[in-house]
Amino acid sequence: MEKSAKIYIAGHRGMVGSAIHRKLVQEGFDNFVFRTSSELDLREQADVRAFFATERPEYVFLAAAKVGGIMANNIYRAEFLYENLQIQNNIIDSAYRNDVKKLLFLGSSCIYPKLAPQPLQEDSLLTGTLEPTNEPYAIAKIAGIKMCEAYRSQYGCDFISVMPTNLYGPNDNYDLNKSHVLPAMIRKFHEAKEDNKPFVELWGTGSPLREFLHADDLADACYFLMQNYSEAGFLNIGVGTDVTIKALAELIRGVVGYEGDIQWNTEKPDGTPRKLMDVSKLHGLGWKHKTELADGIRVTYQDFLNKIATYAV
Repeated sequence: MEKSAKIYIAGHRGMVGSAIHRKLVQEGFDNFVFRTSSELDLREQADVRAFFATERPEYVFLAAAKVGGIMANNIYRAEFLYENLQIQNNIIDSAYRNDVKKLLFLGSSCIYPKLAPQPLQEDSLLTGTLEPTNEPYAIAKIAGIKMCEAYRSQYGCDFISVMPTNLYGPNDNYDLNKSHVLPAMIRKFHEAKEDNKPFVELWGTGSPLREFLHADDLADACYFLMQNYSEAGFLNIGVGTDVTIKALAELIRGVVGYEGDIQWNTEKPDGTPRKLMDVSKLHGLGWKHKTELADGIRVTYQDFLNKIATYAV
């Protein structure tokens, strides 16, 4: 990417999009085009086409999506499928129609079959049944991968896809009804500490294994790949190691300073037993993460404290 190139980050105010913006600014880029969701509804094809025709961005980071944790994914199944399909279809097609030089599509590790061999390799896609609780979101993301592959095959578009593992970091969503496990735990433990509650209830058994990647590391990887990768196949982005949800809870409890107990509600679902990414292809290209989990959680907890008024009960 040329330093003077016009760059569109779809979803620039979210955790991933804002991290990508920070990274690009650090690298000396300053020609950005942004639209908030109130200014441009990415679900509306005509509006997205008009935006691309007017602004003519040269590079696109497609980080916009309707996202949420296990509860939101399971309850709002139609919205997660429809809205994500609309967003990515409109942007990918408009990028092709307006001669975007390169586009990077961000997917999710939930695209893999629930019981796929661990660690998850890129060629495990579409080899088995998906995890039911987030199947609509996964199907939308799989469609995005295939859209990029199809536009590359048919039209020669330099559209690439990446599949990040579970993410966390500044600008995360701490809404207990919509957030992912790590930010939800941060809020639960903090509020329990503030209210002197004797215990915190968490979902499931605590036995599932999860991998966590700091958003700034993801942004660094995305920048690296926009510079160094132009292949049809998508790439996993992760750290290559995982922890149990129970161990994660203990780590967050320690960072927050909560001294009460943890009670596991085993009537609630665990979700996928394990989701460890095989990142050997990415490592082979020369990129590895920099932020260790404990350090990243400390930074993320500070981000939560900075936003605490917004998320007050």
